[in-house]
Amino acid sequence: MPRFFRLHSYPAAAVLVAFMTYSSAFAATVDRPNIVLAISDDQSFPHTSAYGSKMVSTPAFDRVAGEGILFTNAICASPGCSPCRAALLTGRHTWQIEHAGTHASSFSPKYVTFPDLLEKSGYFVGYTGKGWGPGKWEGFRPRNPAGPVFAGKKNDPPFKGISNNDYAGNFEGFLAKRPAGTPFCFWYGATEPHRAYQEGAGLASGKKLEDAEVPAFLPDTPEIRSDILDYCTEIEWFDRHLGRMLKTLEEAGELENTLIIVTSDNGMPFPRAKANCYEYGVHMPLAVCWGAGAKGGRTVDDLVGFVDLTATILDVAGVEHPGEYPLSGRSLRNLLESEKEGVVDPSRTGVYSARERHSSSRYDNLSYPQRSLRTARYRYVRNFRPERWPAGAPQKFDKPGQLGPMHAAYHDIDGSPSLSYLVEHRDDPQISRYFHLAVDKRPAEEFFDIQADPACLTNLASDPAHAVALREHRERLESYLRETGDPRILDGGEVFETYERYSPIREFPKPQE
Repeated sequence: MPRFFRLHSYPAAAVLVAFMTYSSAFAATVDRPNIVLAISDDQSFPHTSAYGSKMVSTPAFDRVAGEGILFTNAICASPGCSPCRAALLTGRHTWQIEHAGTHASSFSPKYVTFPDLLEKSGYFVGYTGKGWGPGKWEGFRPRNPAGPVFAGKKNDPPFKGISNNDYAGNFEGFLAKRPAGTPFCFWYGATEPHRAYQEGAGLASGKKLEDAEVPAFLPDTPEIRSDILDYCTEIEWFDRHLGRMLKTLEEAGELENTLIIVTSDNGMPFPRAKANCYEYGVHMPLAVCWGAGAKGGRTVDDLVGFVDLTATILDVAGVEHPGEYPLSGRSLRNLLESEKEGVVDPSRTGVYSARERHSSSRYDNLSYPQRSLRTARYRYVRNFRPERWPAGAPQKFDKPGQLGPMHAAYHDIDGSPSLSYLVEHRDDPQISRYFHLAVDKRPAEEFFDIQADPACLTNLASDPAHAVALREHRERLESYLRETGDPRILDGGEVFETYERYSPIREFPKPQE
């Protein structure tokens, strides 16, 4: 099986010499491009109108995709926001950045971020909304790893749960402070569509229950449909601000010379999506445009990871990486400049994702460690501690059939009407299957044919017809984890259980042996 190209597998000095030579030549021939990274919070891959969804309208995302490239196989680094954002900022896999690779911990300054590198090279940098987090950067870094914050302008959101941050207005404020002629890099980090939602917001905004597209891992009920429509309403809020930013760029004459990347950090906040290394947890929307720098109007099916986005940003900016903790991805520039559709670069044959701790959900704040390899047809998931509860420890309910105190159990699933519905109806024969899919313990290996089963419902790990493919994926993942120094594969990875958590820790009883 062909090997996935890895920048870090080459001697750092050779990479830097080649990169510096290329960067100098590039900088001498064209203006250094501006960079805008727009990243929503908890949005799965199908949920933009550019991908064909009818329940959501995303004209700004669609514009970026139409004038640039719509990627169909973009895989994020982790199904949780904090580690995924840290991987994107550093260009390294979550298992390569210590504390920052798990949720709500710290972020060592020895791992340089692309905003810092761009700033040192002369870029004007800033962010609005959610940068890196949750976690503690204070005492470790002088500022949020995403850069200086711009948050002064506020607006009046239409529903509770939506931030009053005027993201687009703060982008205008950022540009107003930009020194004339200076290239800029701006991180637009919406807090939408992260929960909590105002219940019924989707219906109140004019959507109808029949519009909702219910994934196969959730029951098709009015309650679930309404919750999904609320989620869609917040995606549209993110997109509305993106549209205003595109207009601002266009009016300033900067649109053609700006690399615009639009994506999300992890999947939808529903049971069996977010916090899971399944398709709806780590398969992200991604559209990229860059004026004359990228051939637009194309759909590209190449497998790309978030560490590749970091390499791309530095590449097009002509900024060298110091190399001490080298990048784990490679630039997508060849895909941007190609005129091809479909699979452009056949050497991109796999993308890796991982998770450790998400919420405080188990005794002693223990994680649920997973690693995953996604190829064109299959998703392989390795669960390193299958004896643990993947969605968090189950708790006793106040009354039979009732959830009791809000979000009283399964804390790795965001508290929501959907979770409440599954718990309250867990004994209903028509609902029980969905409840158990979301919360039950899982085997050490899971293997899915995502072309036939994008919801990742049928585990093929014990199917003799897929034994050869399973073995190939198992060996490939293990080899890559060893090569890239993952403690989970090298020595069990207990170090991940020691990283301090800086958000509330719940107390759970010690599991019985």
